[in-house]
Amino acid sequence: MDTFPVTIGIGKRHLHYPTPIQYYTFALQTCSVSFIQFLLMRFNYILLFSLIVFSLSSCHDKILVDVVVHHGKIYTVDSLSTMAEAFAVKDGKIIAIGKNEEILMKYKGIDVVNAKGYPVYPGFIDAHAHFVGYGRSLFEVNLYDCKSWDEVITRVQTFVLANPNEKWIRGRGWDQNKFPGQAYPDNAKLSATFPGKPILLERVDGHAAIASNTALELGKVTTTSTIQGGTIEVKDGKVTGLLIDNAVGLVSRIVPRPVKADYRKWLDAAQNRCFEQGLTTITDCGLMYYEAEMIDTLQRDSVLKMRVYVMLTDSASNFLRYLGKKPYKTDKLYIKGVKAYADGALGSRGACLLQPYTDKPGWMGFLLNPISHYDSLAAMLVNTDFQMCTHAIGDSGNRMVLRIYNKYLKGKNDKRWRIEHAQIVNKEDFNLFGSASVIPSVQPTHATSDMYWAADRLGAERLKGGYAYKQLLEQNGWIALGTDFPVEDISPIKTFYAAVARMDAKGSPKGGFQPENKLTREQALKGMTIWAAKANCMEHETGSLEIGKKADFIIVNNDLMLAPENELLDTKVFTTFVGGDRVYGK
Repeated sequence: MDTFPVTIGIGKRHLHYPTPIQYYTFALQTCSVSFIQFLLMRFNYILLFSLIVFSLSSCHDKILVDVVVHHGKIYTVDSLSTMAEAFAVKDGKIIAIGKNEEILMKYKGIDVVNAKGYPVYPGFIDAHAHFVGYGRSLFEVNLYDCKSWDEVITRVQTFVLANPNEKWIRGRGWDQNKFPGQAYPDNAKLSATFPGKPILLERVDGHAAIASNTALELGKVTTTSTIQGGTIEVKDGKVTGLLIDNAVGLVSRIVPRPVKADYRKWLDAAQNRCFEQGLTTITDCGLMYYEAEMIDTLQRDSVLKMRVYVMLTDSASNFLRYLGKKPYKTDKLYIKGVKAYADGALGSRGACLLQPYTDKPGWMGFLLNPISHYDSLAAMLVNTDFQMCTHAIGDSGNRMVLRIYNKYLKGKNDKRWRIEHAQIVNKEDFNLFGSASVIPSVQPTHATSDMYWAADRLGAERLKGGYAYKQLLEQNGWIALGTDFPVEDISPIKTFYAAVARMDAKGSPKGGFQPENKLTREQALKGMTIWAAKANCMEHETGSLEIGKKADFIIVNNDLMLAPENELLDTKVFTTFVGGDRVYGK
C-alpha cells in the first residue's frame, strides 16, 4: 500500500498512513458508516497536524524585526501619496511597507501592532515652536485665557501659596485684548499685593511683559532707561512695569539661570505632552547654546526621546560656539538654524508696518535692530551651511527681510532660508518668496486667534495680505506649518483644522476667515509632516513613512482626510512611536 507523504516519528516507532484516496476506496468497500466517520476523523487530525507543522516552519523562516504594524490605513505621505496597510521596523527605521499579507508572511515583530483599520500617519512635526519655553511654562503661573487683570493677580496668588520657596515668580499668557477696554495694565496692584517679590509676567506672545517694582529695581529699570528695539512705558513720571520687546530682556536677563535638574523636569513634562498630541519632532525657535547643549545631554541620557531641530538665537556667544563648524547633528538633535528677530508682535503693536496702525494713528511699530544688523547677518550666513530664519510679522518687517534675502541668495537656490510667521505681507512682496526660494513658516492658529481684532489693527484692505497661507504656498509649491506653542495651543490637530477650515472651535465665522486662503487637507497634512521636515532639511530622514526613514508614526481615531469638518477637532491620538519605540499609548 502507498503511504501519505507525511511520516510522523514517535520515539523509535514510525506511523505510516494511507493516502486519502486509499481511505476513500477502502471505506466504499466496507460500506460501514461508523468506520467512514472514524477514518474521516483521523484524516482531519492529520490535516491539522500538517497545518501546525507548516505554521511553525513558516514562523521559523520569518525575519525578526522590532515592530510590525498591520491592518492600518497608512498615509505614507510619500511623493505619490501612496496608501499602505502594514510595515516593518528594524533598528529604528522602516525596512518594508506594503500589504498586510506581504508584511505578515515575511516579518515577525517583537512588538506587533494591529491598527484595526485606523489611520496611521507620519509623526507630526511642529515647524515653529518653543519647546524649552513650553516646558518651563508648565511650572510657572498659567495666565492663558485670563479675562481680566484681576484674574491674573488671583492666579499669581494661588501659585505663590503653592510654591512658597520660589524666589522669582514668572508667568505667561495674559492678553490685554481679552480684558475689558483692551487696555494694557500696569504693575500697581501686582506690586502692592506682593511687596518685595520679583515677578515677571509675559504676554501671550512673549513680546511684552509686566514686571513688579522689585523686579524693575533688580533690573535697574528707571524712567531714564533706554533700549534699542523696545519700549519702557512711563506714565506720570513713573515706570508702569510694562516692557515691550527688547525691554523685556532688561529684567529677564537677571533671572537666575536654571540647572540640569530644572531642564530635566521641564523637558520631560514637555515631551510627554507632545507625544500625547502625536508630535515626534519639534523645531525650537531661538535657543542659547547652553540650552541646546542641555537638550543634547538629556537625549544622550535617554531622558529626552523627542527629536529637536534647533534655531540658535541671534547672539555673538552662539556664533562663537557654532558658526565656525558644520551644523551639529545626532540621531535626535539638529542644530542648523539661526533665529533673528525683525520686529515684534501685532497684538502688542510691536510689528513694524509700512503705514500707521489703524487703531493707533501715527504709530508704525519698529524694527528690533538696525537694518544693517540683518544685512551683516545674512552676509555671514550665506557662506555657511546654517539656515537664516527670521521672525517677521508686519509688512514692513517682511519687506525688509525679503529684500535682504534676495540680495544674498541671488535667485532660486536650496539654502532654505526661512521667514517665521510671514504674517502680514504687502501684495507687492509675495513674489519675493518665490524669487529666492524663501520658505514661509506659518502658524494657522494665529489666524483664528487674531481674526477677532486684526482688522482693528490693520483695516480691511491691508488685512487681505495677512495670514495668506494659500498665496504663500503658491510661491514655492510648499509651506511649513507649526503652532508657535506656548503662544498658541500645542495641538497639531488644531493647526490642521485652522488651516483647512479657518474657523475657531465654535465653527465661527461661518465659511471661514478669509476662506480664499484655506489649504486643502492634503496640503495641511504635508505642511505638518514632509514639508515641515523639508523646512528643517530633514526630509530624507523623517516626514513620511518610507523604506529607510525613521519609524516616527502615530495611530489616530479619525481620518483627517475624510472626516466631516466639524469632527476634525475630535481627533485623538492612540499611539505614538519615535524611532520604532512606543513613547505614548498602548
